[in-house]
Amino acid sequence: MPEAKSKPSAAKPTKAAATQNLPATKARKGEAGSRAESPVSELLSIGETEPIAPEASSFVFEDIQPSVDGGLFAVKREVGDLLEVSADIWLYGHEKYTCWFEWRREGGQWARLPLEKGENDRFLGSVALTEVGLFEFRVGGTWEKTRLESASPIYDVVVDPVIARFGAWYEMWPRSQGTDPSKSGTWDDCIARLPEIAAMGFQVLYVPPVHPIGKTNRKGKNNSLKALPGEPGCPYAIGNELGGHDAVDPDLGSMADFERFIAACHEHRMQVALDIALNASPDHPYAKDHPDWFYREPDGTIKYAENPPKKYEDIYAFHYYGPDAEAMWREILRIHLFWVEKGIRIFRVDNPHTKPFGLWQWLIREVKKRCPDAVFLSEAFTRPKLMKRLAKIGFQQSYTYFVWREKAAELREYLEEITAKPVSEYMRGNFFTNTPDINPHHCQDHGRPAFLVRTALAALLCPSWGMYNGWELCEATPVPGKEEYLNSEKYQYHAWDWNRPGNIKDWIRTLNEIRNNHPALQETHNIRFLDCTDPELLAFVRVLGEDRLLCVINCDPTRAREGYIDAPWTDLGISWAPYPVTDLVTKERWTWNAGSNWVRLDPAVCPAHVLKIG
Repeated sequence: MPEAKSKPSAAKPTKAAATQNLPATKARKGEAGSRAESPVSELLSIGETEPIAPEASSFVFEDIQPSVDGGLFAVKREVGDLLEVSADIWLYGHEKYTCWFEWRREGGQWARLPLEKGENDRFLGSVALTEVGLFEFRVGGTWEKTRLESASPIYDVVVDPVIARFGAWYEMWPRSQGTDPSKSGTWDDCIARLPEIAAMGFQVLYVPPVHPIGKTNRKGKNNSLKALPGEPGCPYAIGNELGGHDAVDPDLGSMADFERFIAACHEHRMQVALDIALNASPDHPYAKDHPDWFYREPDGTIKYAENPPKKYEDIYAFHYYGPDAEAMWREILRIHLFWVEKGIRIFRVDNPHTKPFGLWQWLIREVKKRCPDAVFLSEAFTRPKLMKRLAKIGFQQSYTYFVWREKAAELREYLEEITAKPVSEYMRGNFFTNTPDINPHHCQDHGRPAFLVRTALAALLCPSWGMYNGWELCEATPVPGKEEYLNSEKYQYHAWDWNRPGNIKDWIRTLNEIRNNHPALQETHNIRFLDCTDPELLAFVRVLGEDRLLCVINCDPTRAREGYIDAPWTDLGISWAPYPVTDLVTKERWTWNAGSNWVRLDPAVCPAHVLKIG
């Protein structure tokens, strides 16, 4: 099957010194334990050695940055960034030397740029990133005395579009956008909703699988094992006689209708993210045409998919290392490129941790070579190291544990982990407030204030955040005792009242407007947390150039909280007091002092301050 590109590792250490291979000397007979004696010629004999290459050890290159695992994986950047390259470089003795780094699009011509000497033999340089694509760099030095040049191993850099770092995502279920709860909504119904969604400030409109749905073992309402007549089934059971992963469910409309929907989203300055679920119903054309693409039970029947403790009787599991694996991998690539041709640039991948990591490393690279602005979001709510590995091998974004981090201290600790190096070099989190599979208990228990709090936390803590439709209506009706939605639209049609009383659309619009207007909220690396006398008031500053913001959020949805905050005013460029601050949420203006300042936030009214300084 196709192999992922491997990168050269750092130079191997030289072999042991030749003196270690000197022949053993012989002791004179009868003089055991005395000093061994041997002819001088034998002692000085060197024997066979490695070829002499003095230049190989002239320059030393250490701690080359940026890098992930010493260059094994690519670092991630976005268009508009400045790639800052640095390394410890030195040459023996006192000879003069110059240092540089070389930069190119993968496979292209090298361009040489200078590295300037900093402190303690640290050399630094930079290059502006103006295009998306796969790039490479290496560092080197030139010995002035001999004009000898030496270069390091090659390091990968993936330059992605800005949407890979910054954007608000709205998950829309197309069949629930109509007005009749007894039938599917259509692409025209979805198009009719776009002005409202765009007005809330979203950049990405994400849809679950849009393909024909299997009929065999079709799931019914609330995940019942048998669907009643007229029930639509779960869209993750992909494929029937009308087509598979490159077809559109006719209940939603035609392929031409879907393409009109994509174009309409672009007109509203939103991109469409398509859910890629590598699942096949028993009715999928693959099951008939490619039976070797699936696992078999001992009796020879195709095996149903499992994600213990769950079992999916309406889905077959692919066998990624089966007898016809290469053809299957190439078909998966074809599917992605098919949707690229239709205008899709963002793929949300369902449960990637249950598929081979080698598949994703190869697939994402192949797609990016043909479509450099493609973005892949990993939906892997699994163990931390697996989530990080998926990010390393290529996923541009990752779902996170945000939905289960509630206390201010938990959130601070988690943000400090994922926004610091080395994690920030390869992993970009996306803070989804909820998903079709996750109805958070804090929203079930605390109602509208919890929705206000969690929206503020997601939107202000992370450059990329998302919500699943119904969040804006404060929908949280649970399956009793579970973090699941009752009457989930995964298994039935819905018709929502999008203006339902108590909705928080204005709150979402306000936060997204602030995000869109303030670059300091569009970066990952620039968050700095502050201490507060109330442990549930989460305070932090975000600064980018002259855009200086101080945010305070009440993480407790049950009651008002108040406390004192000390801000690092000197670091924020404030050298006088008192000074003005403007709350971008309420538009109120206050004068703050140089010392501690008091805040009070009621989650039922307004759980967050976003203070513009100066």
